[in-house]
Amino acid sequence: MDLSNRKSVDHPRPQLRRDWASLDGPWAFALDPGGDLRAPRFDREITVPFAPEAPASGIGDTGLYRACWYRRPFEASALADGERLWLRFNAVDHRATVWVNGRRVAEHEGGYTPFGADVTDALRDGDEQEVTVRAFDDPLDLEKPRGKQDWRPEAHNIWYPRTTGIWQTVWLEVLPAASISALRLVPDLPGWSFAVHARVDGPPRDNLRLELTVGLGGQTLAQAEWAVRGGEVRGTLALPDTGTTDEREELSWAPGNPVLFDVEARLAGPDGTIDEVESYTAMRSVRAERGRLLLNERPLQLRLVLDQGYWPETGLTPPDRAALERDVELTMALGFNGVRKHQKVEDPRFLRVADERGLLVWGELPSAYRFTPRAARRLTQEWMAVIERDAGHPCVIAWVPFNESWGVPDLPRVPAQRDLVRALAHLTRALDPSRPVVSNDGWEVAAGDVIGIHDYGQDPASLAVRLEPPFEAHERHHGRRLLLDGEAPGDRPVLLTEFGGIAFAGGEESWGYDRAGSPEDLAERYRGLLAAVHGAGRLAGFCYTQLTDTYQEVNGLLYADRTPKASLDELADATRGELS
Repeated sequence: MDLSNRKSVDHPRPQLRRDWASLDGPWAFALDPGGDLRAPRFDREITVPFAPEAPASGIGDTGLYRACWYRRPFEASALADGERLWLRFNAVDHRATVWVNGRRVAEHEGGYTPFGADVTDALRDGDEQEVTVRAFDDPLDLEKPRGKQDWRPEAHNIWYPRTTGIWQTVWLEVLPAASISALRLVPDLPGWSFAVHARVDGPPRDNLRLELTVGLGGQTLAQAEWAVRGGEVRGTLALPDTGTTDEREELSWAPGNPVLFDVEARLAGPDGTIDEVESYTAMRSVRAERGRLLLNERPLQLRLVLDQGYWPETGLTPPDRAALERDVELTMALGFNGVRKHQKVEDPRFLRVADERGLLVWGELPSAYRFTPRAARRLTQEWMAVIERDAGHPCVIAWVPFNESWGVPDLPRVPAQRDLVRALAHLTRALDPSRPVVSNDGWEVAAGDVIGIHDYGQDPASLAVRLEPPFEAHERHHGRRLLLDGEAPGDRPVLLTEFGGIAFAGGEESWGYDRAGSPEDLAERYRGLLAAVHGAGRLAGFCYTQLTDTYQEVNGLLYADRTPKASLDELADATRGELS
């Protein structure tokens, strides 16, 4: 068990790094179509972390099956006194049960969020151990957060092949008896300081303290320590006063200036260091005010692109970090300053790349498609875990709990559905008051700090008319009202958060909102729409649909293999409003 990868750029938990060992690779595998097996016959091999639907997994089965099973041996070297071995899963869709050496060690529901288990007491003598995983994921269940995963046998329209079972990294780490289990630094730009939130797991002790060091470029900027009370630390860490606004701006994270501070956290007792982790943070602020979005108290004009995060061979799972870096590079080369991660909670390593490169990200909850109390519970549970996982990333500047009333289709007439949308918007703000919330992106807005409009009209002149205030007065092609009864626009920023969708290439079964006949035609249509959007003076930004082709939906600016469909420079000029 090689636990020597702390500084690896591929660390599956980039903001809480210790030494770790990956369990990705070949596992024994069994399909369980009815979901009723108790002793499956492991007659196939799968490559983790790729889902069985993805060709890269070696299975490539996109059928309707309710469960699947995994098994593999792993080595566990002797642990020092007090050490604990943890087995971690970054994402298993949808409900996972885990055994180690036949002993059940974990159960988890939620296909997009991480979980782990202390498996120390399940280890047997010797180095060789065995882990077994059962993933239950009913393809017809519309009450769970499922995003774009299709419930029909074949992908149709804007829905795609399913993702079942393990689809992100599985890994091991060794922890001391008392360990740092959570760490977040919340920036306070006016105060030039961080609010520090940390959690410590392990047997209760009264003599523990957390020591924190923040540095930049190898130089220490600030240090502080606090006593651990009830397993938690809440404190404030002030950065040294630079004395000038210019110097503060130079140290504030933004597109084009992605300054990241290195963070070292140590848990100490009377006898010295017990646990230590590496992390990072950034100084930046984002808020909505008087019709504008402000980043670091300066107006921010968003140029987002819809990014669904699929790859032809690997499905929802990124092929590797290089693929994530390539997506970020191409996004920026196209003139965008951010992405809206759509109906997917992306691998944390994407957020690390975005943090490093200065790419803005909207985080979104994958939708359910049926409204019931069970769906409400599952959505809330998953969303709370998403916010806890990702709130420390400076690139994330907004939260989107609902999209186009998916899962709450009767908002205008069913009070309970409106209550759920408003409740999740307020819960989001309660859990993370440092970012704006887009309560229901597209239409039928209820609560939230930002109003998002979806308009796939293809005539630039008509689109320009609909992008003039009062926005709520215009008839939209989808027939939905922008605001629910009783909802006033106020001074909330308004963005065009889905538009375009121009398809190019693909066969008769391909799909898009309109179709171009050549690369030149695509570029010309794109220029026309972007000219209309840039001419709308009251918009705080936009999000174009979409970055890449995704299965049968061929309205990307890039093909599915990330090859540009037209001149990158021409498209980028249009994106930035530099129109000839």
